[in-house]
Amino acid sequence: MSVIKLPLLFVGSKGEKNLYTLFDNGANLSCINPEYVDAIEQWQSLGMVRRTSTTSKGHYIEVKERVTLNFYIEDTLLSDEFLVVPGLSEEAIVGAATIQKWRINLNFEHDTVEVYPKVAKMQLI
Repeated sequence: MSVIKLPLLFVGSKGEKNLYTLFDNGANLSCINPEYVDAIEQWQSLGMVRRTSTTSKGHYIEVKERVTLNFYIEDTLLSDEFLVVPGLSEEAIVGAATIQKWRINLNFEHDTVEVYPKVAKMQLI
């Protein structure tokens, strides 16, 4: 499991904020620290409590909220759902589901993240 950490601009209906974001292909879903959500977007209930495992064996965190946020990688606008995770050690984490959805390429040799603008274009059929 490898990770890259970069500052990204997150944008929501209430504002925007630069957050140091961990790109972690070992994390299943994207997450955000609750300390930063209020300034950016309104929280939404998951409808049911989700128990998420941590790196500590047998330890779980209960997640009850989510937010949908826009974020920029270089000049490319992307959007996804982020779980609001209490006690998250990072400001934000982009997980494998988001990485795959937007076909984000993690270049660990140069600690860079690449996204192809064609993938992010809205396609109407």
